Amino acid sequence: MSINIALLKTICETPGAPGFEQRIREVVIREVTPLVDEVRVDNLGNVIAIKKGREPKKVMIGAHMDEIGFIVSHIDDDGFVRFHTLGGFDPKTHTAQRVIIHGKEDIPGVMGSKPIHIMTPEELTKPLLNSDYFIDCGMSKTELEKTITIGDSITRQRELIEMGSCVNCKSIDNRVSVFILIEVLRKIREVPYDIYGVFTVQEEVGVRGARVAALEIQPDFGFGLDTTIAFDVPGALPHEMVTRLGQGTAIKIMDSSTICDYRMVTYMKTVADRHNIKWQPEILPVGGTDTAGIQQMNPGGAIAGAVSIPTRHIHQVIEMADKQDIRNSIDLLEKCLEELDQGNWNF
Repeated sequence: MSINIALLKTICETPGAPGFEQRIREVVIREVTPLVDEVRVDNLGNVIAIKKGREPKKVMIGAHMDEIGFIVSHIDDDGFVRFHTLGGFDPKTHTAQRVIIHGKEDIPGVMGSKPIHIMTPEELTKPLLNSDYFIDCGMSKTELEKTITIGDSITRQRELIEMGSCVNCKSIDNRVSVFILIEVLRKIREVPYDIYGVFTVQEEVGVRGARVAALEIQPDFGFGLDTTIAFDVPGALPHEMVTRLGQGTAIKIMDSSTICDYRMVTYMKTVADRHNIKWQPEILPVGGTDTAGIQQMNPGGAIAGAVSIPTRHIHQVIEMADKQDIRNSIDLLEKCLEELDQGNWNF
């Protein structure tokens, strides 16, 4: 079954750095309002979409809306913009990239650094740092400050394209999960428990939105929904790959912030096998997701697991996910929600 590429494209390309999720939040509200019984926005900016179930238990699904980005920290006398990162960046991925500064209006810029032609031999041997880059908007300080101020957000510019069996764009992490959660809310009809689909904010700077939402909702069950590493590329050793593209949605076992409840992991595997949904296990040595906030920020905790979408080139502007893996992720989360009362939750 195909996926709605046009909607995925809109979701991925809409800007929304951590703490500046206004535009992507508008898209989410527009899409989910017809699909659920209630939509509300909390004080931090999380969008909480509620679909009522048959019994008074709560299930929280967290899919973060924010994307890694930057914030304007200085404009020098020549009009060059310095920035602070919002989220985790490998500095080498800045090279030769276009960005958009979101001021009174959107201003395009390019990431610049010292040309290789005039680097010293010592400089040539050292990796570049975030502080070695600046943003060139082709404007003077006077011109730029008519539109841009300190504290404005910056996002990366790159459109979504299809490549073979895959989609490729900036911010597949984690806009693909925003897309998946919308599509699941569209598909599910009757569910045993109340579903709280939470499109969270500020995940990339510390799982902040999910923690706040879980404190309010106090879910009995929880699912994180996020991308994970697919390092199935030349030179990778088998134990480094974590997941592979095209091998199915991933069922998280653990990451650096979460050991998923073994009961939930067993349940998710059983559901996947029962419905012939292709899946693979995920153990992520470094990195965490909203799953941690959902699982932990609740008196007594929540029985939590995660659906992870294998993604190559994470935290670059060329993130890549397989369309069938995305489809499998939609199907697995849908079935897990519809059959949750059938799981064995005894110790």
